[in-house]
Amino acid sequence: MATKDITEAEFEQTLTENDVVFVDFWADWCGPCKQFAPVYEKVSEEHSDVVFGKVDTEAERGLAAAANISSIPTLMAFREKVLVYAEPGAINAGQLEELVTAVKGLDMDEVREQIAKQQN
Repeated sequence: MATKDITEAEFEQTLTENDVVFVDFWADWCGPCKQFAPVYEKVSEEHSDVVFGKVDTEAERGLAAAANISSIPTLMAFREKVLVYAEPGAINAGQLEELVTAVKGLDMDEVREQIAKQQN
């Protein structure tokens, strides 16, 4: 599956309807974003079971603000609607491939248990 542009209106539905969702927050004027885009696109084509979304922070300012984006590119990963990764900066294809594999392999019961402990 290739990357998919996600708007604020589609964001929640995208997370609800898909088990694993990666989101690249980017802008057209951002050099590192443009360097990361082909890497993100290439890895997306190798994982048809994962949604690879892109959010243009200029067009979707409300969504970028809600996600507390302060630096781009920022990559976020969600598994079963839970944010499991959020880091600014471009990564290479090998790092992204490792990240996708790690997110797919998470024990979500354990993740939810850790989140519950942190909230107490």
